[in-house]
Amino acid sequence: MTFRIRAVAVKQLPESMNAKQGRLFFSELESSMNADRPCLVLDCSRVRKMDRSAVHLLLCCLEEALKRNGDVKLAGVPAGATAVLEFTGIDRLFEVFDTTDDAVSSFSRPPIETVSHVGVAHSSHRTAESAAKTALGWSF
Repeated sequence: MTFRIRAVAVKQLPESMNAKQGRLFFSELESSMNADRPCLVLDCSRVRKMDRSAVHLLLCCLEEALKRNGDVKLAGVPAGATAVLEFTGIDRLFEVFDTTDDAVSSFSRPPIETVSHVGVAHSSHRTAESAAKTALGWSF
């Protein structure tokens, strides 16, 4: 079996963001997302505040990638941001790696057949967003 190596885009998330900054960041990702089967790593190492704008951005990125049979992986997520992702249940939607190098190299390996990742990878963005809204009582 042969696995094709795909280009992986790595983008650095800012320390914090509001809704306007999130839309701007997402529009900058458009060229990376317009590929067939986009592979995106979001470097979260600078994130100091994971609020609803940041969570919404992550969900939008994942939705667009999944629409094109791609994936988004997170790298370097600080403890505070990890707690928010776990609290909202969004941590189950993403593979999270300690470093960007680990996340990038994971795209060149064959997919791991685990129940949690396979089931989540095919779940809809709307379901994930609804779960996050319900958990936090947020409206996006």
